[in-house]
Amino acid sequence: MRELKLDVYSLYPDMRSSGPYDYAILVDELDVGPFSCESYGARVTSRSTGDQAEIPHITVSATRIDQLMELLVRNQVGPIHLGDVVEDWL
Repeated sequence: MRELKLDVYSLYPDMRSSGPYDYAILVDELDVGPFSCESYGARVTSRSTGDQAEIPHITVSATRIDQLMELLVRNQVGPIHLGDVVEDWL
């Protein structure tokens, strides 16, 4: 599994604060019968406590994981709420 950390300051220059969390896209392979494809997940880590939550294999669409990560960053979703937000988003 690979991890792509988001540089919140570069992606969202209009945000005054990047918030107390770090966000990353998880990239893994998912076997679907005889085929394999890339799948994407999300990880949120609290800078102050080190608590983290991750959900692998949320989608196989790069566009959809970008939309989800934008939602997480814009709303400063923490590790404790990641599962609820992803469940509602799906």
